[in-house]
Amino acid sequence: MKNLFLLSGLCLGLLGQVIAQNQSYNGDKFKQLKDELPTPNSYRNAAGAPGHEYYQQKADYKISVTLDDEKQRITGKETITYTNNSPDELTYLWVQLDQNMRAPESMTSKIQTQRINNRMTYRSIQNMVDPFEGGFHLEDVSANGKELKTAVNYTMMRIDLPQPLKSGQKFSFDISWWYNINDRMQIGGRSGYEYFEEDENYLYTIAQFFPRMAVYNDVEGWQNKQFLGYGEFALPFGDYDVSITVPGDHIVGATGELQNVSSVLTSKQRKRLDEAKTSDNPVLIVTQEEAEEAEKNKASNTKTWIFKAKNVRDFAFASSRKFMWDAQNAKVGDNNVLCMSYYPKEGNPLWEQYSTRVVAHTIKSYSKYTIDYPYPVAISVHSKWIGMEYPMICFNGGRPEKDGTYSEATKHGMISVIVHEVGHNFFPMIINSDERQWTWMDEGLNCYVQYLTEQEWSRDYPSRSGPAYKITDYMKGDKSGISPIMTNSESILQFGSNAYAKPNTALNILRETVLGPELFDYAFKEYSRRWAFKHPTPADLFRTIEDASATDLDWFWRGWFYTNDHVDIALNDVKWYQISSQNPDVEKPFNKERETEDTKHINAMRNAERIEQTITEKIPETNDFYNSYDPYAVDAIDREKYVQFREGLTDTQKALVESGKQFYELEFELIGGLVMPVIVEFEFTDGSKEYMNIPAEIWKRGDTVVHKVFAFDKEVVRVVLDPYLETADVDRSNHYWPQRIQPSRFELYEQQNRTRRGGSMVPTENPMQRAKRAEEMK
Repeated sequence: MKNLFLLSGLCLGLLGQVIAQNQSYNGDKFKQLKDELPTPNSYRNAAGAPGHEYYQQKADYKISVTLDDEKQRITGKETITYTNNSPDELTYLWVQLDQNMRAPESMTSKIQTQRINNRMTYRSIQNMVDPFEGGFHLEDVSANGKELKTAVNYTMMRIDLPQPLKSGQKFSFDISWWYNINDRMQIGGRSGYEYFEEDENYLYTIAQFFPRMAVYNDVEGWQNKQFLGYGEFALPFGDYDVSITVPGDHIVGATGELQNVSSVLTSKQRKRLDEAKTSDNPVLIVTQEEAEEAEKNKASNTKTWIFKAKNVRDFAFASSRKFMWDAQNAKVGDNNVLCMSYYPKEGNPLWEQYSTRVVAHTIKSYSKYTIDYPYPVAISVHSKWIGMEYPMICFNGGRPEKDGTYSEATKHGMISVIVHEVGHNFFPMIINSDERQWTWMDEGLNCYVQYLTEQEWSRDYPSRSGPAYKITDYMKGDKSGISPIMTNSESILQFGSNAYAKPNTALNILRETVLGPELFDYAFKEYSRRWAFKHPTPADLFRTIEDASATDLDWFWRGWFYTNDHVDIALNDVKWYQISSQNPDVEKPFNKERETEDTKHINAMRNAERIEQTITEKIPETNDFYNSYDPYAVDAIDREKYVQFREGLTDTQKALVESGKQFYELEFELIGGLVMPVIVEFEFTDGSKEYMNIPAEIWKRGDTVVHKVFAFDKEVVRVVLDPYLETADVDRSNHYWPQRIQPSRFELYEQQNRTRRGGSMVPTENPMQRAKRAEEMK
């Protein structure tokens, strides 16, 4: 119901509203993050940029490895040249031995919790009684032919230096080792092999295959936290020269550029490779026919493939005689990037159609939002299930059925994992955050740009995360099972939602709702530019976004990254006001109608029927002045007062009184613990709408209930809070005026779409198979 208010004196002053007082003060939601963030210094400044004394170490590698296709074993030797660019004198170095996570007596194995159930898989029991014999077997650690003193602590090896390594000095040392490659299909892993029983061949995706230098920096000192499985890697940049000896019919893809093309490819393959370097579409370098021929006639000789890579933080490779190989050029800024895919026939037709095109699209899209892709190649390798990233190369799942058909979920799953893993070239391979400490800094930021890239691939692409509404089920869950984003990688609860989806959503909200695309995109590119080929921390990201956007976002970082609070803002009430004209011929009839409606009650309605005649109706003498008095009747005094009122108004005030403005006072309540902007859409009687975004600072005083007045020229018929699902609000039922009942349905069904086969539930057919069967039935 509309209300009237008087406008007199300083009339606009009456528009101010008294804000409801709260039971308790919660203004700490806008407290600055000075206690949580490290103090700025000469290495990392208060703006979030590298300081004037910023440094980072360098580790260069010359590696030779042999892949034993009979024993599934890697044997290698390396020379590491370590440059101390820090101001500190080092008496020892720390080297990562990541394969030791798979050693029978690893810390990962010791801390793993287990239960025995009524039904156990053979694989789980086999792993308990006969664990895989993994881990590095170190045969030599020396410098200049002299053995170095070392100490191995699970996945870390300390090398005691013969003499302190001063600032600016280099130290070179040699390591020889071997290890057994794990079967990813049986025991899992980020790398390993897959065995194809049909043709008795292997597909190897190899990473963490050599002892690698740990990071030494101004934040952690040595980042020598144990590798337990979830927390991935922290690595310094360097140059790599790697020789990989494999069976003579294997095709190898790796980090860096192939140095000895003429030694490992046929003349036809070299010609195709040259063609691909200038082609806008994929060109097959190794065909399916050539790969199938190699599968049948296994070579007995070996070949050595040589790769070099500059300024990378890691190295990985893939090798198989089953590989097809295609490539195309992608122009990124001033760089020509050779985009490539390696895949067995089991990956087709999906991989030949999509993989390399997705690689090219990804590096172009990511370059737009971050920095231009700086490396000469970008590679996608097909492997069942796994998705894992390394500089210039990644391993990706997405396998069709054996008949070549596939579901839409398989197709989009493959495209998404390629985008995601190729995107990791930017986060963290170039913008080199510490994965051992902060998973979200590479996964969450990468998921954010992945979402933008997926949407540019096809209209309404079914991205798994990004839009705010997709995170609400997680956010409103049991808080005992939710950890803040700012949780160490090994301690995260609900890993995927915490480290991937929630930071992705947070950045999308920052872009679309809090800052807007123009401000956010500039700030995000600035963060990428500042920290390309460097080691950023969360504080560097937070400070850079604020610095480059001129926006205090400490409330946002605190709520989204340091708490497990959720968003729940309610539209409690809407009151409608108009300015009183003071015209008695207008206002008195209005007041009569309103008050009559407000006092209408059941007793009066029923008494009108029950009581045939009252006393005053029977006996006229009982009536007096007030029985006929109409308080709403207009008299000469009313009109005189109105004339005086009009004469006292200025032209501006008179125009305001006559404007017909409609005023709406809205009451909002902060039910959830996470403050967010208040977004409102008004719909008017003529069908038009108006959208308003009120910054989160409306809650700055610690209020849980606030009021806001809006003035319009038209009458409002509907108000909706967060109409376009921007804030991840977990409860939409309190977003509407007038109140709206949310429709829902339940379904009656019989279980027809799945059948039980071999004791497990399996799908019957995908849509492509159904269409084929329907065609055959014609």
